[in-house]
Amino acid sequence: MSWETSSSSFTQETKLPLSPPLVEGSAFELSRKDMDKVEETSKDIIKFTAEKLSVDDVSQLVTSPLCGAISLFVGTTRNNFEGKKVISLEYEAYLPMAENEIRKICSHIRQKWPVKHIAVFHRLGLVPVSEASIIIAVSSAHRAASLEAVTYAIDTLKARVPIWKKELYEESSSSWKRNKECFWATNS
Repeated sequence: MSWETSSSSFTQETKLPLSPPLVEGSAFELSRKDMDKVEETSKDIIKFTAEKLSVDDVSQLVTSPLCGAISLFVGTTRNNFEGKKVISLEYEAYLPMAENEIRKICSHIRQKWPVKHIAVFHRLGLVPVSEASIIIAVSSAHRAASLEAVTYAIDTLKARVPIWKKELYEESSSSWKRNKECFWATNS
């Protein structure tokens, strides 16, 4: 192993190898057979929180060496609705039913697509403009499964999970919003 070093009278630059060399029989050397044996239990991670959501944290929860794709949906608070200036959203949920419905969604996803891990994080309470109110992350071996699963998850969540959103407007008014996708909503 050799490292190249060049120096001048003022600076010294060292070029390191991009990865350590493998030595036969070392702990760093994994055979193809060993890689195939890597087993990992699939996870469904569901969280409701008043704390700010982190895309990086949620993405890390579904990362797996068995997967080549992680698909994400991030829903954020926008600053307008029908010409009104929105300053924040406020979310409430019936937690026992909401968690149960999201577990059902995860189960349906697993029946339809070969996915590894699923994470669904939803904010409760006030969510200021530009902050995430929901993050859904799905990992799979290939992109098609995770992309389709994420789309199904957000569409089904909006239709079935008892989460309510109140828009708070700049002009000191507010409005609870009916979720148009929700199955119990009537078309009036």
